[in-house]
Amino acid sequence: MLKGIATSSGIAIGKVYKLEQPIIQISESVKEPSKEIEDLENALNKTIADIEQIKQRASSSLKEEELAIFDAHLMMAQDPEFKDQIIAMINDGSNAQLATKTVSDNMISMFESMEDTYFKERAADIKDVSFRLLCNLLGLTIPDLTTINEEVVIVAEEMTPSDTAQLNKKYALGFVTEIGGKTSHAAIMAVALGLPAVVGCTGVMKACKHGDTIILDAKEGIVIVNPDDKQLEEYSQKKEAFLKEKEALQVLLHQPSITLDGHQVELVANIGSPKDMDNVIENGAEGVGLYRTEFLYMESVDSFPSEQAQFEAYKVVLEKAEGQRVVVRTLDIGGDKKLPYFEFDPEMNPFLGYRAIRLCLDRKDIFKTQVRALLKASTYGKLAIMFPMIATIDEFKSAKQFVLDTKEELIKEGVKVSDEIEIGMMVEIPASAALADEFAKYADFFSIGTNDLIQYSMAADRMSEKVAYLYQPLNPAILRLIKMTIDGAHSKGKWCGMCGEMAGDPKAAPVLLGLGLDEFSMSASRILPTRKIITSLNKKDMEDLANKALKCDNEQEVIDLVNSVLKD
Repeated sequence: MLKGIATSSGIAIGKVYKLEQPIIQISESVKEPSKEIEDLENALNKTIADIEQIKQRASSSLKEEELAIFDAHLMMAQDPEFKDQIIAMINDGSNAQLATKTVSDNMISMFESMEDTYFKERAADIKDVSFRLLCNLLGLTIPDLTTINEEVVIVAEEMTPSDTAQLNKKYALGFVTEIGGKTSHAAIMAVALGLPAVVGCTGVMKACKHGDTIILDAKEGIVIVNPDDKQLEEYSQKKEAFLKEKEALQVLLHQPSITLDGHQVELVANIGSPKDMDNVIENGAEGVGLYRTEFLYMESVDSFPSEQAQFEAYKVVLEKAEGQRVVVRTLDIGGDKKLPYFEFDPEMNPFLGYRAIRLCLDRKDIFKTQVRALLKASTYGKLAIMFPMIATIDEFKSAKQFVLDTKEELIKEGVKVSDEIEIGMMVEIPASAALADEFAKYADFFSIGTNDLIQYSMAADRMSEKVAYLYQPLNPAILRLIKMTIDGAHSKGKWCGMCGEMAGDPKAAPVLLGLGLDEFSMSASRILPTRKIITSLNKKDMEDLANKALKCDNEQEVIDLVNSVLKD
């Protein structure tokens, strides 16, 4: 029995399909630069043709928004800047293989170091395309998963975006990988495809061979190679029970999120681009609680996205929301989020430096383009604008006034703008949580960004393995900050949401409900499981639970309290 990280929940039982990728060995020989560049051109052309062919084959099993990954891959393979950097290295004496690997590795490192899930996904895209390009330079053949014609469980070192997108759900029962985490692209694609998946399962490649029988328990992260009859019987029953449970969740798809004693909350989704909206709708979300607009800026190759490009993106999201609230976070770059066309000055602590609203208030030319686009799109739905990284009341008032001034400018230009736009802020800095009751005089709503709030409160970088133990969402200190924020909002008749990872954590739901959280914003796939929890609880009982949790000494005591409730 092997242990990994459960990502896309489910149970699969079937034959092993062992995915073994070609090994890249960079040649040391160097031809004339013109010949190296010719080899690069040929390999790039073949890479583009390969991606187009894979997209065509995958179109029968994937939705349009899932196929969009190939458009991103094509964009990179055709990116002149990517190609020019490789050619520059060739002209400096490198061969095409080494130049491609060096340029790709630099790009991958930059994106992998970023904290945000959406940007980590971009690293996987770059890795995928560059691997294919290197294989084409070396004349190596990449396995074609579209040729699978029997039911199998894929076992691999790693699943690239191309690999996961090629999987046909008719034959692919699930997959397990040696490396990867909950936020890896393979994990995210597994959720989109509805396939059981376990990642980070060390030793699985060595433990099995083609044709072995394998059990994949993607609820507990357990993998069993060549199980005995007793294990097969046990997991066959577990699989049947899981499928019944999943089917039962569909009953909640269009139901409100109401507790047993009649208290209603909103379960909404986090998105990164307009293509995420179909997934939001399919999972029964009641709107969008966080639209990370920085993805628009990251996708732009050589300049800030235009007002028109942004308007069109916001318009699509608002229209697809069909009158449900869409909370749009204004530009949040800086820290780990860099842009290839904008240079930040070096800082000792970039996470605490020139970023997010601080940058926008300093560079109002950049800010105005986004604000104009948002205001123009506001008539197509129910828009809420949210400022990130607010630390002082003056910052919030300045940002809000800038939006209101821009609105007046647009009206004078004859542009229609909604009169019902909410303007709020993220609470992710302890100082703003402590002063929430004062902020609530000016903000229409709060949304708690727990990812940053926790690391700033605990003075612990959550990307550092050595202090990862301090990333404690249910630590009583964090719960007290959350309570201060919610109480501060409610004291002035405002609503309070949460858009960090904690909002979709099953163990956090009872406590957050008891603390009075109005809106839970999470990955779309977490909506129905969270709705099931909410509708099984009594709000008054959870208030008692939350009061006890606030008096605990440590996070484990809180977890024990929650477990006693969820078991019941």
